[in-house]
Amino acid sequence: MPSLKEVRNRIQSVNSTQQITKAMKMVAAAKLRRSQDAITQMRPYAQRLSLLLQNISASLDDTSDNPYAVERPVEKVLLVVVTSDRGLAGAFNSNVLKTTQNLIAEKYSRQAASGNVHLLTIGKKGYDFFSRRNFTINKEFTGTFSILSFGAARKAAEFAMDAFLNGTYDRVDIVYNEFKNVATQIMRTEQFLPIEQAPAKQAKQARTEYLYEPSKEEIFRELIPKSLKVQFYKTLLESNASENGARMMAMDKATDNAKELLKELRLVYNRTRQAAITKEILEIVGGAEALSQA
Repeated sequence: MPSLKEVRNRIQSVNSTQQITKAMKMVAAAKLRRSQDAITQMRPYAQRLSLLLQNISASLDDTSDNPYAVERPVEKVLLVVVTSDRGLAGAFNSNVLKTTQNLIAEKYSRQAASGNVHLLTIGKKGYDFFSRRNFTINKEFTGTFSILSFGAARKAAEFAMDAFLNGTYDRVDIVYNEFKNVATQIMRTEQFLPIEQAPAKQAKQARTEYLYEPSKEEIFRELIPKSLKVQFYKTLLESNASENGARMMAMDKATDNAKELLKELRLVYNRTRQAAITKEILEIVGGAEALSQA
């Protein structure tokens, strides 16, 4: 049985941990409210812009007119891996890392064997994980989520877009957590480049309804790159909201676990204290009995 001092030290330690997890839960809840509002407001705009982008791309008779939609044999791949800069978020980061590893093993094993699968990590956790495993990481954005903005997302998106245009990569995929609600995040693996074509029925509709103003060239030069950057920014907003939700739930569970552990420790403390008192009483009674018989 542990001593009273050992139990008291454990109670103080767990109590301090509980206060920390409770504070982190409150901070995550405050951040979640802001990040949830941001992604809720962004989704309708991003979805309509994505649909418009697919329709414009599908309306072309020759996809070479749109350099972002050119299909090439997939020899070199860039995977954009979106994790967080900090831990203590449950399975948020590990799910992204496992999904990325499975994607490489199952879909891009041939390219990986040739050393043609490169990573663009957004978030320190992803960079640390894959750098220790000798993956080729072209660029890192470890501080993106400290002050998440469209400007920060644009830099990462432009890096991937320029690399696709100049032929460095034939395909760009993004692996991230999509925000569903506070308790649920959905793993997503999406094709960023080349732009996916709309279904045949939608493509036919696009050919009959779209008119280009001021010109087709102006739209390609301005709208398509902007749309891609907006989609990339939406991905980061989804991941940010998912991270805050996952951290809030993880800290809530940690706080509850600390509460249960404190109950058990206080019970052990009381039992140990009662045993010590009983032992002292028995020693006093035994000593008094011995003196009376002397």
